[in-house]
Amino acid sequence: MRASSKGLLTQISQFWNMLDDLAENDPERYRNFIEQKLKDGKQLCVDPEPQLCLQTKILKPKEKVLFINLCQWKRIPAPQSANHPVPISVGRPEDFSEASGSYTVIDVAYNPDVLQAAEKDQGIKDQLIKMAMHCIEERLQFTLARSYRVTSFSIKGNIQRTKENLTGIKTDFTGFKEIMRTENTLEMMRGSSESEPNHLPQVLLNKKQASGKGQCLIEEISSSEIQVEVKKPAYELKIVKDQNEKPLKIELKIKLPGITSVSLCELSVSEVDLLIEVSEKYRLYLNLPESINTEMTTAKFVKNKSLLFITMPLA
Repeated sequence: MRASSKGLLTQISQFWNMLDDLAENDPERYRNFIEQKLKDGKQLCVDPEPQLCLQTKILKPKEKVLFINLCQWKRIPAPQSANHPVPISVGRPEDFSEASGSYTVIDVAYNPDVLQAAEKDQGIKDQLIKMAMHCIEERLQFTLARSYRVTSFSIKGNIQRTKENLTGIKTDFTGFKEIMRTENTLEMMRGSSESEPNHLPQVLLNKKQASGKGQCLIEEISSSEIQVEVKKPAYELKIVKDQNEKPLKIELKIKLPGITSVSLCELSVSEVDLLIEVSEKYRLYLNLPESINTEMTTAKFVKNKSLLFITMPLA
């Protein structure tokens, strides 16, 4: 019997409570869980890779030159099959001015498998480009010119700006279906890397489009966006050194007023950067001053003070 929405929310609440209890009563298992999430975070913090840059025009609401950076990114899930929706991430438009004039840049990302398939089939590549332009029009209420050209450079701007832009997108996908497929909560925690929530808008190609045959319109599904004010939390970062002034580790303290559960914190760490998102209230992205050892990185949350402590030994 399919559980009601209320029942699902109850199970989810129980899961987060068990996670808090695990941190207090079984620190070893909790540490293993956090370490696994940090390893997963290493994958999620991989930079998007530019594939090609398109130049076209925004016709409405105001005419302007538009560059679309088309990237592949491992953070974007692959479609389940040729007949399933193709996840796509569309960044916010950013305006720039140069001596030659003003222009807008929008970043778009697909899963690497999707773009690699497009490299072998020009028809699929054309459909993915049209899909990206369609999503930009639908999401941002732009009217774009139908024509475009592929530029001689693969990206307009730089990778760091593109990554920050794409990472900051918030969309209306919860991923609770995957979480609820397992009744044993602790077992689900141990295998959480296999059940990543889908936080991205999706568009669906029909069978002809999926095979690269025919020229049909793209159908967009379930892509409403939540507008949430996300704040940058206060934090303190310091490099701990030994007696010889050799850097040993980075210590980061983050203040999260109003947050009383570690379950609301999503932490992703790579050797060179860190991203934490907290219950659609806080978001902090940092480039780390030193390369760190993600295997030895630990995190501790103090509930009564709403403080998150992250210790990152240097590589």
